[in-house]
Amino acid sequence: MTPAAPQTKLLAADIMAANLADAEAILALQRLAYQSEARLYGNGSIPPLTQTLIELRAEFATLLVLKAVSGESIIGSVRAGLGPEAGLCRIGRLIVHPDHQRQGLGSALLRAAEASFPAARRFQLFTGHKSAGNLRLYQRLGYLPVRSEAVSPELSLVFLERNAERGGEEIEKQT
Repeated sequence: MTPAAPQTKLLAADIMAANLADAEAILALQRLAYQSEARLYGNGSIPPLTQTLIELRAEFATLLVLKAVSGESIIGSVRAGLGPEAGLCRIGRLIVHPDHQRQGLGSALLRAAEASFPAARRFQLFTGHKSAGNLRLYQRLGYLPVRSEAVSPELSLVFLERNAERGGEEIEKQT
């Protein structure tokens, strides 16, 4: 069971827990939001673009899925869950509609995901090595690179962590 998400208000968007009825809209937004990543890496088959509705619905059983809603539209989302290491919260698929990017919504979604797991001692996420905007955002929010993992000759994943007590300080780099 996942914890209840705090409600946050930002720029006429409400952040709250999503439910299975939201899965189709979240998947459509995910496919739209990841188009820029697909272009950046020259690969239209990245996992966020090939994920099925069945796969996304299955994530609701193990992850907290948050949504940002403006009016009747879902304009952002993020997923988070504990484990497998004790005290570790993994955060992923942070998405914001392209028309609402660079307005603080991504930061608010990330902070809401973190706040939903008060027992976590560390938060971890990853992004592609060419995703400069994502890397800047995460580092601005206290995340520090801890390791890189080559996926292909064109793509390395950069894993970043933030220490819950120290806002990102004193995270040991893993080799």
